[in-house]
Amino acid sequence: MAKKIDIVGRRQPKIGTLLFGFGAALAVAGGLIYPGGLNTILSSVLIALGIIVGMLNVTLRETNSFLLATVSLVVMSALGGAVLSQVPSIGIYVEGILLSILTFILPAGIIVALRTVYRLAED
Repeated sequence: MAKKIDIVGRRQPKIGTLLFGFGAALAVAGGLIYPGGLNTILSSVLIALGIIVGMLNVTLRETNSFLLATVSLVVMSALGGAVLSQVPSIGIYVEGILLSILTFILPAGIIVALRTVYRLAED
């Protein structure tokens, strides 16, 4: 399916793309605002956005790349947060950002992985 093109000739982004950008920006901002850990409301919003992004954004052709990137982000965020939190002054903020990104990306990865398993079981 082709993307819609507006009068000026630019492609209009899909809602999933906008939600991904919003979720990523919210994750970074949330990590800076709550460096020691996540707020309940922020966590809930990031998880909900992750689920929506996982359902809307990833096509069948993009599944393998998305899952590889998700696994890489999860591993780097989990391990990197623990290591980088030891850096004086900014470590706690880096850890907060990585935790927020993990909270956003993990649900999307779970949704895409479940859809992939379903497709494999379907065949």
